[in-house]
Amino acid sequence: MTLENNTLLIGQKPVMNYVLVGLTHLQGESDTLIIKARGRCISSAVDVSQILTRKFAKDVSIKGVKLDTETLVNKITSRDNRVSSIEITLQK
Repeated sequence: MTLENNTLLIGQKPVMNYVLVGLTHLQGESDTLIIKARGRCISSAVDVSQILTRKFAKDVSIKGVKLDTETLVNKITSRDNRVSSIEITLQK
């Protein structure tokens, strides 16, 4: 997993995989980490942020949470689907 623009995109992998990537990023490269997720992965994004701030990187805190709804177009049916999204900003 690589990070672009300090952004960690959460998907279907185990939560601890994302925690490890986020921790490595915060310890070495940057003071800021943005965790993004959509739909069913939102709970995993919250888990990653809480594990990072409470267990592994106690000097890191949550600076902001942004909730949104994104509209995606289904290529097969050409219908609009609305999907919830979250963006959590962590900073040293």
